[in-house]
Amino acid sequence: MHRARWRPTWANGQTPSACLLSARLLAACLLATPAYAQSPGGEGLSPTLANIKATHTVRLGYRESSPPFSFLDHSNRPIGYSLELCEAIVEEIGVEVDDANLKIEHVKVTSDDRIPAIVQNKIDLECGSTTANAERGKQVAFSPLMFVAGTKLMVPKASGVSQVADLKGKTVVVTKGTTNEQAMHNVDKKLSLGLNIVTAGDHEQSYQMLVDGKADAFATDDILLYGLIARHKSQATFRVTGDYLSYDPYGIMYRKGEPQMKDVVERTFRKLATNRDIVPLYNKWFIARLPTGEKLNVAISPQLEEAFKALDDSAGGAN
Repeated sequence: MHRARWRPTWANGQTPSACLLSARLLAACLLATPAYAQSPGGEGLSPTLANIKATHTVRLGYRESSPPFSFLDHSNRPIGYSLELCEAIVEEIGVEVDDANLKIEHVKVTSDDRIPAIVQNKIDLECGSTTANAERGKQVAFSPLMFVAGTKLMVPKASGVSQVADLKGKTVVVTKGTTNEQAMHNVDKKLSLGLNIVTAGDHEQSYQMLVDGKADAFATDDILLYGLIARHKSQATFRVTGDYLSYDPYGIMYRKGEPQMKDVVERTFRKLATNRDIVPLYNKWFIARLPTGEKLNVAISPQLEEAFKALDDSAGGAN
């Protein structure tokens, strides 16, 4: 097997193998969640749940161009794997607050403003393609593992680039506010590549910079690169290349310090795993043809399969 030339680490200094074996290990990589005072006017509910009960509405943050996790269909309606997971959480919230008719309000977020949107109470759940790591765990909470990705490069097919070292002195675009941005700065410093690292507001804009020849490569999570190539039918124009420059476990993001909300989110994932619904849901968005016509055909990874099994095992142990 081909070995990576550079072995990336997490923000807390751990290697990927220490954190990607199961949902339990992912949780161990995040910081502990402190207790949060319950809302006095919410009938004993935590602040997020009390507000949802009062407004009968759950606000879901979505991304416009992160297929197949969160993107727009041909009618500009938010759809995707992450949004379906969030909808399952909304059902469980309905049980918790005794309201079976909760409304969903979709709120657009970007990679740059998604964490402030959670912290500043603009959304209740962020349903996108967000990496759960210790640094972000200081500000927000994450669901159990829902996907494992890693930073790779998209380059023109005619390009001679096969590894990040081939980009010495060249321009790389990254999407602002992503872990990929930090990964590229890290590898640039480590390998002394002299990269010109530029940012764009979202993945679609980063992709367009590559199309327009304003960048020699676009660096982001491999699954998002494959999704963009499929969406734009640009298989003959671009390719994904290079070793992994980071390892990125995804989770649904919500407000930190609310144990009751944490219980609802984790209960949702355990139910999906126990009822054997989570793998068919994965297959719907990663194996089957998408509602917008693309087909990614990305098989479930051993790490994610193990994480789903760990959820099932933990649910069984609790019964």
